[in-house]
Amino acid sequence: MEGHFKKCLVRSVFAGMCISIGGCVYIGCEVKWVGAILFAVGLYTILTYKMDLYTGKVGYAVEKPPSYVLDLLVIIAGNFIGTFIVGMMLPLQGAEVLAAAKLDSFVPLTVFFKGVMCGILMFIAADTFLTGKGPLATFICVPVFILAGFEHSIADMFYFCSAHAFSLESLAFILVVIAGNAIGGILIPLGKKYMYEEPKSEGSS
Repeated sequence: MEGHFKKCLVRSVFAGMCISIGGCVYIGCEVKWVGAILFAVGLYTILTYKMDLYTGKVGYAVEKPPSYVLDLLVIIAGNFIGTFIVGMMLPLQGAEVLAAAKLDSFVPLTVFFKGVMCGILMFIAADTFLTGKGPLATFICVPVFILAGFEHSIADMFYFCSAHAFSLESLAFILVVIAGNAIGGILIPLGKKYMYEEPKSEGSS
């Protein structure tokens, strides 16, 4: 298992860096909707190269054994390391503005619910890709969560790192979003267990 967690950590660090690339292009675009679409290159790269991103993995906790929680903790740590590396190397003024705006309007319940909505979209984007339905949902769901103002915990990690906004308040913000992303991520997998009728066998009335 030790080797498993090491590889998981490496995949997670790269995933954090890919999301950071998406964050950079979003901040750098003057046209908001263009930046939102281009942000999706981060998730597309992660899914294509089978990296580990928390928001794309947490939804599968429903069907995994309890030990999967350890994987998720490693993934969160690795994602943070990746965003921290890029954030420290690229201190962006746009990230400072974005981070300040998030903290100034930090209402835990609202931020939590925004995290839930993002979690739903991220599961849809990841699951449709991983089940062979193609990458289209990736380039739809990502712009939707950004333009709707929903919260993505790993993207927020990058914004705070790039802004050097390290405080108890920013930590609380991230933890709330992590929780919201988790709830949103498991809603559809959990719902699938209850919202579909079992197909009737032949000869049954």
